[in-house]
Amino acid sequence: HHAGEHVVVRSAGTAPADTINPVVVEAMAEIGIDLHAQNATPKALTDAAVQASDIVITMGCGDECPFYPGKRYLDWQLDDPAGQPLDGVRPIRDEIDRRVRQLLAELTPSVPLTAP
Repeated sequence: HHAGEHVVVRSAGTAPADTINPVVVEAMAEIGIDLHAQNATPKALTDAAVQASDIVITMGCGDECPFYPGKRYLDWQLDDPAGQPLDGVRPIRDEIDRRVRQLLAELTPSVPLTAP
């Protein structure tokens, strides 16, 4: 979203739900990201996805996440939005957004990021 076509992002989980949390969909829509239009669906984290990645960002999966030497891993300890109301999901969304922007500024310093 922020870096356009300069960065390819994969999203997956070790125990993905059957559908995307509707509260997360609503929270993302508030900042102009339409998960339905992007056909976003929960996906399982696979070894192939990790192997194809330069950086793997985990959010508390611990030993369940595939590990490959030579990959850069970042573990972002964040609250789980599951079961939380919109007011509880917004700070999680905003913290992820802040960290993503910080990482993109490091990875692509010459690429202007989109506005929030």
